[in-house]
Amino acid sequence: MKRFIIALRLFLFFTLLTGFAYPLLITGTGQLLFPDQAGGSLVYRGEKPVGSSLIGESFDSCARYFSSRPSAISYNPLPSGASNYGLTNKNLAELFKKREQDFIAYNLQDTMINAPSEMLYASASGLDPHISPLAALLQVERISKARHFSDRQLDELLALINRLKEKPQFLCLGEERINVLLLNLETDKIR
Repeated sequence: MKRFIIALRLFLFFTLLTGFAYPLLITGTGQLLFPDQAGGSLVYRGEKPVGSSLIGESFDSCARYFSSRPSAISYNPLPSGASNYGLTNKNLAELFKKREQDFIAYNLQDTMINAPSEMLYASASGLDPHISPLAALLQVERISKARHFSDRQLDELLALINRLKEKPQFLCLGEERINVLLLNLETDKIR
């Protein structure tokens, strides 16, 4: 009986410590030091949240917007994951070829253009919100035509792409990238 009481006390202690105290400490610290990130890095248009700068979403339904990179999970954050196709998998090769043809045709590009790799392969999480500056530039003609942009507005769009480039993390990790949600929201402001 003595061992049972000791085990029960340890169980309750560690339940309180790891189930309540630690999560509250971490949540409180996150809210205090990193309120934007702890809140999901939500992006607002006026008072209304329109998305998160950390999670990719689909913009393919409208030619007026920049397209995100493909998602193996249809941008659903709950199962976050990839297709797990290996580089020698026939399905991946077919998917790669179809995505390249679709990207080139949809963006009014010459068939001699090579589509950027992030527009052909889904990210590991299926939720990457970024594309390369090249991928954005290859979509400019389509967006400009869909929005009936003048030359001045087209110049604004090109300047916007250049302004929204994010540098590699810690100046050495990754490549330059652009957040698609932020780019699309700013594109809507071009008048």
